[in-house]
Amino acid sequence: MDNSYTRPLAYSVKDACSVSSLGRTTLYTHIKSGRLKAIRVGGRTIIPAESLHTLLNGEVA
Repeated sequence: MDNSYTRPLAYSVKDACSVSSLGRTTLYTHIKSGRLKAIRVGGRTIIPAESLHTLLNGEVA
């Protein structure tokens, strides 16, 4: 099995913006409304990859 590329388990807000082409404000709006799950780890907001993919697929988180 080739493990040269593994999908991330979660994204920082900056990385989530980059991979989704959505802005910070848009992501935080989705987090606040409950459409996008996020967790706090230390001082960082982390977005689980599965939650971001669900949002981008138009599904409910």
